[in-house]
Amino acid sequence: MAYDADVIVIGAGLAGLAATAELVDAGRRVVLVDQEPEQCMGGQAHWSFGGLFFVDSPEQRRLRIKDSHALALQDWMGTAAFDRPEDHWPRKWAEAYVDFAAGEKRSWLHGQGVRFFPVVGWAERGGYDAQGHGNSVPRFHITWGTGPGLLAPFVERVRAGVARGLVQLRFRHRVTGLSRSAGALDTVTGEVLEASGIERGQASSREVTGTFEFRAQAVIVTSGGIGGNHDLVRANWPARLGTPPEKMISGVPAHVDGKMLGIAERAGARLINRDRMWHYTEGIENWNPIWDRHGIRILPGPSSLWLDARGDRLPVPLFPGFDTLGTLEHIMGTGYDHTWFVLNQRIIGKEFTLSGSEQNPDLTGKSVRGVLDRARSAVPGPVKAFMDHGGDFVVEKDLGALVRGMNALTKEPLIDEAALRRTVVARDRGIANPFTKDLQVTAIRGARKFLGDRLVRAAAPHRILDPGAGPLIAVRLNILTRKTLGGLETDLSSRVLTDGGRPLDGVYAAGEAAGFGGGGVHGYRSLEGTFLGGCLFSGRTAGRAAARQVG
Repeated sequence: MAYDADVIVIGAGLAGLAATAELVDAGRRVVLVDQEPEQCMGGQAHWSFGGLFFVDSPEQRRLRIKDSHALALQDWMGTAAFDRPEDHWPRKWAEAYVDFAAGEKRSWLHGQGVRFFPVVGWAERGGYDAQGHGNSVPRFHITWGTGPGLLAPFVERVRAGVARGLVQLRFRHRVTGLSRSAGALDTVTGEVLEASGIERGQASSREVTGTFEFRAQAVIVTSGGIGGNHDLVRANWPARLGTPPEKMISGVPAHVDGKMLGIAERAGARLINRDRMWHYTEGIENWNPIWDRHGIRILPGPSSLWLDARGDRLPVPLFPGFDTLGTLEHIMGTGYDHTWFVLNQRIIGKEFTLSGSEQNPDLTGKSVRGVLDRARSAVPGPVKAFMDHGGDFVVEKDLGALVRGMNALTKEPLIDEAALRRTVVARDRGIANPFTKDLQVTAIRGARKFLGDRLVRAAAPHRILDPGAGPLIAVRLNILTRKTLGGLETDLSSRVLTDGGRPLDGVYAAGEAAGFGGGGVHGYRSLEGTFLGGCLFSGRTAGRAAARQVG
């Protein structure tokens, strides 16, 4: 029986492109299918900040950061907290990924022309003991060119495969089934959707114009997670994180719906760790949205006061940038699903970075002048646009007006001006003395001992109510859906496993669909900068393994 290709890859995001590129290098024939139009090639990676987790990199060494494989593995295992029988393969993947991040990952990307911003970020730093959650040292490397810059070499390699006649691009093909012929799971069926000229990220038509069937010796599933499907997010929401929020905004478009995971499961794949997920707590509604409920994440420095819906400070160590899911768990226990940052213009100008390629035109456009202009500006342009137009922002000259603006954004007036003033004044008193019991102030001072934070991420300690640092700013923060940490269980060759632990013949998975490797390489929590890298590592692994199978 004739095959349409050696391998079918389902999903044209970063993992799918990495897998396809490896198959092309091996001379294999590939059909790459995706339900979205061709202008959406690259999926969510295009919108990303391009952050990558490296261990003991040249960029770290230049900044006198002492990192090591042993320290990174300690951080990963302390963060993941693997504790289930089904964590066997995720743990193996974690060990392999740290080897990759401390080994050839950077040189492999550098050899393809990928370059990195010289200042290393310190995201998700934990705040607990040495064996607990978080990065012990800065490891967040920003790709020069952000997400599009990271995608570029893989898109180029895939398009070179098209030119060689090895790759068929089949966009607007929505997979609805996986089936067998002659005993092997080798058939992919689905619906052809009408052509769409939408801009990248916008909702495309779901009008069906036909059907398709492709057959190959192997299938690689790289279809992403569930972050755009709020119903599925709520259905899988873990009890340990409390009641699902009434309101969520989306860090991904609606087509990131998780439907392919169910299709693979019905075909015999084992889906594990469904309740492990990664959602951000610093989400703001995009004033200029591209997709429905479009949210942007603030990557904050350490100085903003973080308050719950009633105006009480979040407990130690739930400071900005320290523990995403610990903060989420606390918020869900308050009875409300929003929180507040309270700060001033001096802090927002230094410490607010908005996640996403489109929110960082200087880095995305590889503009040195743009980066220098950002450093010199009182408030970077994209952040200023949110201050001017964002529905979650309140900007006022005095605290009383700020509180009135905050209360106007919620269903009921929850913030008491006198109580908030006491909180802010008490915090400000800790700034006046080199000694303080306020651990957030101590954290700010500690952050500024790292050159990278002092240059671009942490404002010099000062009073929030300092008139010279104003105006005052409050930002309402929403829960922002993002990543699926569980997924299809895979062995170290990216082969999808069944409930009995046997490989599902000819089926592989990579990227978010595989929990970035193994069905959940991050365990319960992730270290920032590991999502894109997980797509690259698992996609490369799946492509190479499938190439060997069909060779």
